[in-house]
Order: sequence, then C-alpha cells, then structure tokens
Amino acid sequence: MTQTPTTPEQPKTNEPKPSFVKLAMRNMVRKGGKSLFHFSLTTFGLLAFLVGVSYLTR
Repeated sequence: MTQTPTTPEQPKTNEPKPSFVKLAMRNMVRKGGKSLFHFSLTTFGLLAFLVGVSYLTR
C-alpha cells in the first residue's frame, strides 16, 4: 500500500488578508528614517512642480 505525502494544514482563521494600506504602514514603521526621507523628498518635489507650473502659467 502506497501512502501519499501529507502536507501540514494551516489552521483556518476568519481573519481577512491585511489591506495594502496596512501592509504599507507596517513597512513604513519598520524602515523608519528611509521612509520619512522618501516621503519628504516626494512632498518637496510635488510642491516644486506645482510652484513651477503656476509660475509658467501666470
């Protein structure tokens, strides 16, 4: 009699998968300073772009 290999079953939980926002927040907390640097760089870049466009279209 041959036996098939059994795989351990994971316990079934009713918890939904974490949302993208929750995963992003967890990643941001874990990486700390790097995320803050990128966030501030993005904010500065966006503000510079908006000021530049408003200056060119005045």
